Amino acid sequence: MTQTMKETAEMTSLHVFEELESEVRSYCRSFRTVFSKASNDKLWDVAGREYIDFFAGAGALNYGHNNERIRQKLVQYLLEDGITHSLDMATKAKEDFLIRFQEVILKPRGLQYKVMFPGPTGTNAVESAMKIARKVTGRETVLCFTNAFHGMSLGSLSVTGNKFKRKGAGVALNHSVFMPYDGYFGVDTDTVAYMEKLLDDPGSGVPLPAAVIVETVQGEGGLNVASVPWLKRLEKLCDQRGILLIIDDVQMGCGRTGTFFSFDEAGIRPDIVCLSKSIGGYGLPMALTLIKPELDVWAPGEHNGTFRGNNLAFIAATEALSYWETDAFSVEVIRKAKRVRTFLEEQVKLYPQLQGEVRGKGFIQGIAFADAKKAGLLCEAAFKRRVIMETSGPDSEVAKLMPPLTIDHEVLDLGLQRVSDSMKELAASISSQEKGA
Repeated sequence: MTQTMKETAEMTSLHVFEELESEVRSYCRSFRTVFSKASNDKLWDVAGREYIDFFAGAGALNYGHNNERIRQKLVQYLLEDGITHSLDMATKAKEDFLIRFQEVILKPRGLQYKVMFPGPTGTNAVESAMKIARKVTGRETVLCFTNAFHGMSLGSLSVTGNKFKRKGAGVALNHSVFMPYDGYFGVDTDTVAYMEKLLDDPGSGVPLPAAVIVETVQGEGGLNVASVPWLKRLEKLCDQRGILLIIDDVQMGCGRTGTFFSFDEAGIRPDIVCLSKSIGGYGLPMALTLIKPELDVWAPGEHNGTFRGNNLAFIAATEALSYWETDAFSVEVIRKAKRVRTFLEEQVKLYPQLQGEVRGKGFIQGIAFADAKKAGLLCEAAFKRRVIMETSGPDSEVAKLMPPLTIDHEVLDLGLQRVSDSMKELAASISSQEKGA
């Protein structure tokens, strides 16, 4: 097929999406091509062009595209007529995953949780977490935080801060109270003390909540990072008042911050943990709600779903856990993350006129711009150089880098060089505009 024929086919394919798919589609508007193939840290489109992936399925592909080790297990399972769908019936695939998760993840950390399979997505995990918290405590309110993102179903939206996303609900979102996240008022304001004052003041109008739900790093909210002392004090506040602490680790779990759980560094023990995205190992839909045993008061079937028994995801997830048998993988991720941090700090210093600020942690970092439009322009410039990256934050003001954890060092460096070239182009464009004005 000639290059012209390839481009024609690509345009025709985009026309299909524009004509037949709902207007709600989003990422395909930023990445104007049709992808057809992927391997670890790269994708290829129908025209054969190669792209470096600094997006990793919004954190669902921590182990890369078509991970060979995991794929072998999946193919073998399929060829052996392994069960694919089973609701929540007992299967060998589920048994193997539960045992493996206990041995590799929970026991070494001294954590005791019952594992719930609430449905295939992160918002399913969040909904079930809030339901069980309300059932256990008999209270309705859930405290959440400024710039939080917890999902797109109604319950999850009620604890999500983004104005645009909340508006899409079309109804009032109730039974939540927002509190300032760590650093929301600046470094000199103790927001845990602020919460404590409101909870203990009978005149504050803030009721004793069933739970507090929090992300240790706010991915969609703009790469805001909660400090270890802040998380420890938040846990203490909850313990002292009989409030359940829910950690939403949907995007930050499975190594995105460098350790398997994003709260490992803080040494806290949440009452409930929500996992999804990369827990499925291969980009397959899967979610877990981890519940302390004494809180597991569900009646059978009280929370269910047709696709809570994704056996292909069990197979993939079980194999993915082999990355966490030792500390070697975590050490490697942290080493790469330091490389990214150094690069971003260099870029901010190199182009002070862009007024950038480095944010994030581990393998989800980026640059927040004073002028929000610059983040989108940087991502556009990067895509022209065949790097896939996206924005986050309430005004899409952060250009974020979140490659697969398994990205090759050479590919990472090449991708960073292309981002550097994109920053140079953006700075030149701004300078040109200022001179023209």
